[in-house]
Amino acid sequence: MLQLPNRIEKMRDFVSDIAFSSTVKKVQQENGSRSSYAKMEQGVGWQNSVDQRLSNFIEQRDSLYFGTANAEGQPYIQHRGGPKGFLKVLDDKTLAFADYSGNMQYITVGTLRENNKAYIFLIDYPTRTRMKIWGTAKVVEDDAELLAQLHSSDYKAKLERAIVFTVEAWDVNCPQHIQQRFTMEELQPEFDKLKNRINELEAELSQVVKENDILINQ
Repeated sequence: MLQLPNRIEKMRDFVSDIAFSSTVKKVQQENGSRSSYAKMEQGVGWQNSVDQRLSNFIEQRDSLYFGTANAEGQPYIQHRGGPKGFLKVLDDKTLAFADYSGNMQYITVGTLRENNKAYIFLIDYPTRTRMKIWGTAKVVEDDAELLAQLHSSDYKAKLERAIVFTVEAWDVNCPQHIQQRFTMEELQPEFDKLKNRINELEAELSQVVKENDILINQ
């Protein structure tokens, strides 16, 4: 069942107003950054739909952080992971991922019943790139076609539902303070190169030893 927003939001002058409230803008003014963000708002600004750059970035991610807040405003952030591309781009306004059985706390599912505001944080450590996505989310349990589209056939956990996310705004963060980290999959090609080079050097050394033995025994 489609979940409607919990309250009617006032029209935003700029896409970034989803994060830059009047209070945030006041703080920016107090700290000297408002003018630069005002220029951003008047220029290209933040985007409110998925373009090719964001789609390509999403396709390479194997994890995300999913933020929600209950009716009291209490925030909750949950880590989600899977094979690369487990977060699917359904269209230029819609993302979705499979929700598998877990510890049965159901905090995200319950919170979304109270407040459909949601947030996705994506980070690529090797390139020190992070994407922030604001929107709303709903739980879908009765759409067999969608669930089949999101399900990873080599993942053995029980698929319970889908989380469908409607994009309202997204932005790219600066790389400051992001420390590079690499997965074993990302490092394996370099390990293979080193292993091959070691094998080459061992073969060369073995040949030198043989040649020296021959000279000594002559």
